[in-house]
Amino acid sequence: MSITIDPVRRERLVEMLPGFYQDEFDEELSPFRAGKLLDFVAEALGPQVYNQAVQDARRFMQQHLDDLDREVHQPEPL
Repeated sequence: MSITIDPVRRERLVEMLPGFYQDEFDEELSPFRAGKLLDFVAEALGPQVYNQAVQDARRFMQQHLDDLDREVHQPEPL
């Protein structure tokens, strides 16, 4: 599974990168290079971030499912 970025979101990120690059490194970054940098970062970090998000969501859901028994359990008559 490859990580894809929505085209509109990608365009906004590419527009943001030159300003960040200028502020942090005092160098200009062309839109072409900003796109290449974004693609590299998404490919290098995307799967790890995605997998961590899935694990976090699984842990969150499991905790809430575990709480469900305590919250709504009704004792049954003997």
